[in-house]
Amino acid sequence: MKKYSDEYYNLNSPSVSDKEYDSLFKELADLEQQYPEYKNIDSPTLKVGAKVESKFSEIKHKVRLYSLDNTYSYDDLKIWYEKIQKNFGLSVPPKLVCELKIDGLAISLTYINSKFSIGATRGDGFVGENITGNLKTIRTIPHAINSAIKELEVRGEVYMPKTSFEKLNEKQRQNNAKVFANPRNAAAGSLRQLNAEITKSRDLAMFSYYGRIDSGEITINSHSEMLNFLKTQGFNVNPEYRVCNNIEEAILYCKEWDIKRQNLEYATDGVVIKIDDFNLQNEIGFTSRAPRWATAFKFPPEEMSTIVRNIEVNVGRSGAVTPVAILDPVYISGSTVQRATLHNFDEIKRLDINIGDRVLIKKAAEIIPKVICVTEHATNKEASFQAPLYCPSCGAKLVESAGEVNLYCPNHLACPAQIKAKIEYWVSKDCMDIDGIGDNIVAQLVNKQMIKTPADLYKLTVDDFMKLDLIAEKSAQNLIDEINKSKNPTLARFINSLGIRHVGKETSELLANKFLTIDAISNADIEQILTIDGIGEKIALSIVDFFSNSFNNEVLTELQLYGVVPRSVISDIVSEKLAGKSFVITGTLSEPRDAFSKLIKQNGGKVSSSVSKNTSYVLAGDNPGSKYTKAEALGVKIINEGEFRKLIGE
Repeated sequence: MKKYSDEYYNLNSPSVSDKEYDSLFKELADLEQQYPEYKNIDSPTLKVGAKVESKFSEIKHKVRLYSLDNTYSYDDLKIWYEKIQKNFGLSVPPKLVCELKIDGLAISLTYINSKFSIGATRGDGFVGENITGNLKTIRTIPHAINSAIKELEVRGEVYMPKTSFEKLNEKQRQNNAKVFANPRNAAAGSLRQLNAEITKSRDLAMFSYYGRIDSGEITINSHSEMLNFLKTQGFNVNPEYRVCNNIEEAILYCKEWDIKRQNLEYATDGVVIKIDDFNLQNEIGFTSRAPRWATAFKFPPEEMSTIVRNIEVNVGRSGAVTPVAILDPVYISGSTVQRATLHNFDEIKRLDINIGDRVLIKKAAEIIPKVICVTEHATNKEASFQAPLYCPSCGAKLVESAGEVNLYCPNHLACPAQIKAKIEYWVSKDCMDIDGIGDNIVAQLVNKQMIKTPADLYKLTVDDFMKLDLIAEKSAQNLIDEINKSKNPTLARFINSLGIRHVGKETSELLANKFLTIDAISNADIEQILTIDGIGEKIALSIVDFFSNSFNNEVLTELQLYGVVPRSVISDIVSEKLAGKSFVITGTLSEPRDAFSKLIKQNGGKVSSSVSKNTSYVLAGDNPGSKYTKAEALGVKIINEGEFRKLIGE
C-alpha cells in the first residue's frame, strides 16, 4: 500500500486501480480494528496525500486537509447516512450536497486582505508544497476576490481538460517525450514544475469546493451557501452540484452521473456526498484521517471493447521480455488507450489472443489497462502469435529462468534496450532523481554510444549534451548541474538505484540501516543478510550475486572515481542523545509523526510501532489511542512533546 500510494501521489504513475487500492485499504483497516496491538504508526490508514518534495518550500496548513472515506456500494451509502441519523438523534433526515469528484490534484489557496497570497498542495494534510507562482498562472483562480475579507482559505481540485490532455500528449509524442497516462497525472506533473511557464502552457483549470473565513466578516451556515458565496467571489465552482433532501436522492444523483460523466470535458471518478449544515458537520466530527460527515461514492471501473492491431515485445532492465498489445485507440476512464500489457507469453496462450481479435479491456481512471478476455476472434486469423526466440533489441537468443514464466535476454552488458532501461531507472525520481534526463535523452545517449552504464553519466560534458537534438548550451549546463547534484545520495537511495533484482525502496532501507555503508553491504554474505527481518533467501541470494559480479564491481569503482559517494546512515545521526532508547509515538503532535521519527533516529534512537516492556518512552500527543493505555499498564514512561524536545536538547 505504501508503494502504491507513493506511485499515485509522488510519482504520478499508479500501477493499480483505485478499486484495488481501496480494497486493500479496507482490508488493512479491518485488520487494524481486529488487532489494534499490531497497528503501525506509519500505517496508510493514518496517512493523507503525499510527502513534500525538497525542491519546493514547505507550507504548514492552518487547518488540516483530510482525505475521504469511500465506497463502491449504494448499501454502504445508506448505512453511513442512517448511522449519522441514529448516533446524533436526528428526527429529520439531514440535507446533503452531492458534487462530482474531480480527478485532479487537491490544493489550498489563502487570500489575505482579499488578495491571493499563498497556494499549496495538500501534501500529507499537515504540510504542503508552496506552488503559489504556478497556481497564479491558472486562469480560473482569481488573484483577488470581490469581498473585503481579512483571511479566506479556498480549497479545490486542479485538473486538465480532456482536450488539453490530448493536445499535450500529441506534443509529447512529436518531441519523443514521455506521454502522460491520464489527465490526473498530467495535471499533477504540470502543477509541480519549477518553471511556472511550463505550468502556464499546460492549460490547467480548477474547481473550488471548500471555503473557510477566519476573520468573521461574513457568516455562512452551510456547504451549499459556501459554494454560492465562492461563485460570487469569482471562483469556478462545478455547476453540477446538487442539494439532496435524503440519501435516496443522493443515490439517484450517483446513478445519473455514472452514465452522463462520459460527456464531460473533465475526468470524474465518483461523487462526494456531504452533510450540508455546518453546525451538524462540527458535531459529527472527524476520524484520524477523514471527516465522518462526508463520504465518496466511486464509480465502478469501466470495460471497453477494441481490436488488437499488433503485439509488440519489450525488453526491461532485468532482461525480462514482455508482450504488449497495440490497440485501436479507445477512450476509457479519462484517457485514450492504445496499449495494454499482456504480462507474459503464457498469458497470451491462456487468453488465446492474436492480432486482429476483438478484446475487452478494463481500466480504472489511472492505470495501464488489462486485457480481460477475447470477445471475438478475427475471421481471417493467421497462425497464432508465437513467443520470439531472439531478443528484439540485440538479437541474443532468449533464455528461460527456472521457476519463472518470463523469457530473458542474457546479453545484459550490450543489449541497448536493457542499457536504456537501467539508466532510465538510475535517473528516476525514486533513485538518483536527476531532473531533466528523460527517456528521450537517455535513448539518444545510448544510441550514440556515449554511455553504457550509469557511471558514464558522470563523465559527460556540456559539449557532449550539445551534440544531442534540441539541447542548447544553457540546457546542457543545467543537465550537468543536475548530474553533479546527485553525487551524494543517501545510502538507501543509492542501493535502490543499482537495480538489484528483487530489491526495491523498502529493502534498500533495510540494508542501509543494517550495514550502514556500501562496502559493508558488498562484503556481506547470505547469512548476514538473512538476519534482517523482512529479507528472505531469494532476495539475499540476489544481493550477493549482484556484488559478486565483476562488471557490477567495475561500475561501482567507476562511480566512486567520479565522486558518487553515498551518505552512510551514520552521517545522518547528529547526536547520540537517544542512543539505546526506543520510542513509540501515539496521538496528534504539532508535526507529522514522520518528523518525530526522523528526530529520534538522528539522535541515535529507534522507533517501534508497538509498545512492549522494552519500550523506553511513549511520546504521546492529543487523543492518544490504545498504545497509551498499554504503556500505562506496562509501566512504560509516557512523555509529551515538550519533554521529548528537552531530551534532544531543543
